Amino acid sequence: MTRQTFGRGTLPVAAAICSSVIALAADDPVPVPTSTPLPMTAPAGAAPYSYYPTFTFLKASRLLKPQDLSQSGYTEDEFVISGKANVYDWEPSGALTVKTAAAPYATRVLVRHPADPAKFSGTVVVEISNSARQWDWSMMWGYLWPQIMEHGDAWVGVTMPGGVTGLKKYDHIRYRAVSFKNPAPGGCPTANPDSEDGLKWDMLSQLGAALKSDSPDRPLAGFKVQYLYMTTQGADVVTYISAIHPHAKLAGGKPVYDGYLVKTIAGPGRINQCATPPAKSDPRYVIHNAGVPVIAMLSQSEVLGGLAARRPDSDEPGDRYRLFEIAGAQHLDIYPYQAFPNFIDQAQAGNAQGTPEWPFNARCTPEIQMNEVPLLNYSFHAALANLDQWVRKGIAPPKGARIQVKDTDTENPTVVLDQYGNGVGGVRTFYVDVPTATYYMSSPGPGNCGEFGRSAPFEWSRLESIYGNYKNYAGKVVQSVDRSQKERWFTDYDARKIKAELKVTPGTAKSN
Repeated sequence: MTRQTFGRGTLPVAAAICSSVIALAADDPVPVPTSTPLPMTAPAGAAPYSYYPTFTFLKASRLLKPQDLSQSGYTEDEFVISGKANVYDWEPSGALTVKTAAAPYATRVLVRHPADPAKFSGTVVVEISNSARQWDWSMMWGYLWPQIMEHGDAWVGVTMPGGVTGLKKYDHIRYRAVSFKNPAPGGCPTANPDSEDGLKWDMLSQLGAALKSDSPDRPLAGFKVQYLYMTTQGADVVTYISAIHPHAKLAGGKPVYDGYLVKTIAGPGRINQCATPPAKSDPRYVIHNAGVPVIAMLSQSEVLGGLAARRPDSDEPGDRYRLFEIAGAQHLDIYPYQAFPNFIDQAQAGNAQGTPEWPFNARCTPEIQMNEVPLLNYSFHAALANLDQWVRKGIAPPKGARIQVKDTDTENPTVVLDQYGNGVGGVRTFYVDVPTATYYMSSPGPGNCGEFGRSAPFEWSRLESIYGNYKNYAGKVVQSVDRSQKERWFTDYDARKIKAELKVTPGTAKSN
C-alpha cells in the first residue's frame, strides 16, 4: 500500500489507492456524515430502570447533580453519527500520512440547546468526552454550563473510542451501532483489534461539518449554527489543533472549528494507537499558528506539568493565542464531578467507584471533602466569553501574567508562594489577592489524592489581623471583583453573583 503525505497548504501527490479519499483530508470539503436520532423518552410500558432503551446515558436529569434543563429553557437530543474516517501518521515536520483510508465508524453525540431556536446564540461548544472510566464524562459541561445557558449557546458532547465500552454495557441495544472498529488489527504488537483511536480525528471534523451543514437530519436542524468551538481536558484537542485542523475545511475554505478552549495544556497525544505521543523536545509539542483563536487554561497545580508547552501570547492573525494560568486554582474540584452520571447509571456502565460525595475507591489521609471553591468555574466562564468575542468581533482577550516558578532548569521546579501560601503571579482574583485561606494544590493519600487540592481557612484571629472586620474584607473583595470584571477575568453575570453572595453572608469571610 502506498502512503499519501501532505503538509500544511500542500496538495497531495499521486497515490496508488483511495486517491479521492486521501484528497479529502488535504483540500476537499470535509464530508457530512449520516445523523440518526435516538429516542429521548421511554417506550410505552417500559419499567423504570429497565434500560431498554429507556434512558439516555448522561442525560442531564440523571447526572450526579441532576439538572432540569427545562427550567432554563433548554432541552436535549441524542444522535448516532456515522461515516468513514482515515487513520493517520503524523511526522515531526507536521506532515500527515494516511495510514488506512476510509474505515467506517459510528459514534453518539448528546446535544443540549435552547428549546426555542430564536433564543439560540449561534455558538456551539463541542466537548470531547472524557473516558477515564470507560464511559462518557462531560467534564467541561460541569464547568461551562452556567455560561452556556446564560449566553444561549448549544453544547454537544461526543463519545470517543475509550467511552464505547461503557455505552455498550449500559445499553447494548440502544448503542449497538456505536463503533470505532480497528480496520487494521495487525498493524502493531499493541494494536487493539476492537478499536482504533485514530478514527476519532476525521469523526470530529465530520461532526463539525454536520453541525454547520444544512442537512435536515443533522443535530441542531432548524438552528442557525454560526460558530463552533472545541473543548476538553488534555491531549486530544491539542492533537486536533496541530495535526488535523489545518486540513479540516468546509466548502469555501473556511475551517470547521472557529476556536478552541483547552484545559490542562501539556502537549499532544498519539495520532493512532500504534504511534507514540510527541516528546517535549518535538516541534509539535507546542501549539503554533493554529489559524483560529486558541485559549489554553491551567490551574496553579497544573503549571509545573505544563512548562514545556508554555509559549508567549500572540495577536498575530494566523497565531492568535492566550495562556491563562490561574493563581490559587486546583486541578480537581467538585464541579466537573457533578457532571458524572448518577451511581445507578455508573454501575450499569461499569466502574462505579466510592460514593456520590467522594466518587473514588481510595480516601485521602486525612480524609478531605471535594473542593468547592468555584474559581475555575468563573475562569472558564470568562474564557469562553472571551473566545467568543475574539472569534465574532475580533476583540482580543486580556493577557495574563505567568505564575512564577523557580528552579525551572532543575528536575524539581516549584511554584513561588506568597506569605499566605498561595501562588505568585498568574491571573489574579480576590481568592489570592484578598485571601481567606491557603489553597493547597494536592492532598496526601493514594489514588487521585495527589491531584486533589484542599483549602485551609484562616483562623478568625488571622482574618481580623488582616482585615479588621467583615465590612473591610467585603469592600476589598468588591474592589477586586470590579477590577476582574473590567479586565474580563470575570463575566458580568459572575461578578454580580459574587457580590450578591457577599451581602447575604454578613459576619462571615468565606474561603469559597
